[in-house]
Amino acid sequence: MKLPSLEEIVAASAVVYRAMPPTPQYRWATSSLRLGTDCWFKHENHSPVGAFKIRGGLTFFEALRARGALPAAVISATRGNHGQSVAWSARAHGVRCMIVVPLGNSVEKNSAMRALGAELVEHGDDFQASREHAAALALQQGALMVPSFGAELVRGVATGWWEFFRAAPALDVVYVPIGLGSGICAAIAAKRALGHPVRIVGVVSRHASTYADSLAAGKVVAAPVSTVLADGMACRVAESDALDILRPHVDHVVQVDDAEVAEAMRAIFADTHNVAEGAGAAGFAAALQERAQNRGQVVGTVLSGGNVDSAMFARVLSGATA
Repeated sequence: MKLPSLEEIVAASAVVYRAMPPTPQYRWATSSLRLGTDCWFKHENHSPVGAFKIRGGLTFFEALRARGALPAAVISATRGNHGQSVAWSARAHGVRCMIVVPLGNSVEKNSAMRALGAELVEHGDDFQASREHAAALALQQGALMVPSFGAELVRGVATGWWEFFRAAPALDVVYVPIGLGSGICAAIAAKRALGHPVRIVGVVSRHASTYADSLAAGKVVAAPVSTVLADGMACRVAESDALDILRPHVDHVVQVDDAEVAEAMRAIFADTHNVAEGAGAAGFAAALQERAQNRGQVVGTVLSGGNVDSAMFARVLSGATA
């Protein structure tokens, strides 16, 4: 897959800004004290769906519209944030939307997708099973299957990293959570487009390690998923196109467990009074894990999702791992 150019990212930003303003980025003093160095957060939790995914959905549907190829209906699979993005964008273009989620998915993410007009189907024990079912439904119904990873999605998501790298040019290293790969591939695209020297570190859940395992093996390696907190990173099978982009451009990959993610969620709330879901806090969890080696460096991460169920967040704030 070809990464977008600077001109393509700038063009995508015009599409994104019709629906939302740029999200803020701040150097948080207390978080910086925790790391022992300057720490910046990019607040993608301030988007209209609480996550960066909306950027990709907006550019994906705009590309269809520009080609005169908007379908009557779309189907996609998600753990929640991608589904909200698809539902938001489908509604804006008058397209019927069906979203497949795993059984036991986040109650509040499901409610948010329904509120955006999506028909929800619950199927499978994990995202991969939901994804396969969604593809089968799309074939049966003649609907367009909206992927969870692809060139147009990466182009839209890259607008957030383009904002971040321009607003905080002194960044030395950024920690980027990996779900199916659009976020980290977008960070690589923006870095290359701007010629920014920042090092990009991938972050995976220790309980969903397909990307770490696949990069180490040089091929796609499926891994079991058992994370309770980081549902946005609960991917069983890595995307081969994403791996091709990551291999030459990612500095290294950090694995964080649910206990570390829970501690990062508590720290983010205490330091910034922002709510982070598990995947949204994973980048900071990795930065905390590697704080000794980052002294004197300017560290950044993305608070990529604020959509944690209230009951789960209450348990985490009370000191529970999940």
